[in-house]
Amino acid sequence: MTRKNYCLFICLLFCLSAVVFSVQFCVGAEPVRLIFDTDLGNDVDDTMALAVIHALQNRNECELLAVTTTKDNPYVAPMIAVLNNFYGRPNIPIAVVKDGQTKEDGTYNRKVLELKDDAGKPRYSYHLPNADQLPEAVSYLRKRLAAEPDQSVVLVQVGFFTNLARLLETTADDISPLSGKELIAKKVKLLSLMAAAINGKKEYNVIKDIPSAKKMIENWPTEMIFSGWEIGDQIQYPPKSLQDDFNYVKYHPVKDAYHFYRGLDKSQPTYDLTSVLYAVRPERGYFDLSPKGTVKVLDDGKTTFEPSENGKHRFLIVNSVQIAIVREALVQLTSEPPKK
Repeated sequence: MTRKNYCLFICLLFCLSAVVFSVQFCVGAEPVRLIFDTDLGNDVDDTMALAVIHALQNRNECELLAVTTTKDNPYVAPMIAVLNNFYGRPNIPIAVVKDGQTKEDGTYNRKVLELKDDAGKPRYSYHLPNADQLPEAVSYLRKRLAAEPDQSVVLVQVGFFTNLARLLETTADDISPLSGKELIAKKVKLLSLMAAAINGKKEYNVIKDIPSAKKMIENWPTEMIFSGWEIGDQIQYPPKSLQDDFNYVKYHPVKDAYHFYRGLDKSQPTYDLTSVLYAVRPERGYFDLSPKGTVKVLDDGKTTFEPSENGKHRFLIVNSVQIAIVREALVQLTSEPPKK
């Protein structure tokens, strides 16, 4: 091993050790007030992203205010409720999209919900009102944002742009005298989103609702940080962790979801997890940021980025060392047992 490679190796070990230590403790800082907007049930990384949120809340680094859905399917909210219940927070509000995209079941939500234990009872319990009693996402977002302190809420969008584009279009009502855009500007600190692709690829969250993506990106009034497709694709969650690190219980809903979606013997992209990690820990050096600029959605769903000093958009960048550090941080957070 050359001296240069040896120094790089020692630096990497130090950084990884620091990450493992840092994920254990967080004191003094005010928890990030987080709303998670997800299409959980299409790809499976949303389940790990929610696990990461719960682990960060265990450390008092964030508070999950609510989960809103952008996949319009009756099994989405129950699966979210299963995960929240598993991690010891069954009362987190869930609000659902109406007349949204991807109404099909997908490959794992319904299957996980229908699993039985050895006694023939449902493997996972959850607390949830009847589907018709769940709040609609846009009206709920207005109500929740109006009740929060100014410039305090961090939104993490890892699904379609449907809910947030509709929120922008809302007008003054009995919830708030502010329009949707005014309410967002007043209450939201940051929007961290897994969407788009800087390399020209048509990204799923954009192409499934292109009109909403265009509308939201053009009109959103706060800073937006994009974790593009290429970030989660470069940072692969190791199969060995899925196989071994979730065995602290007999049944684990995240492990079961991955079993049905992609299997446990493959590396797993970390698309949505990266948006959560940046949203809660933006100053940890996990990622670099592009210059400021403007993201534009083309008619076919591709995205472009034009640097601009006055732009409100930036995207995440990672190097080889950061990839290793982020991977280890995500393994530690995702596989953490629920807080007792």
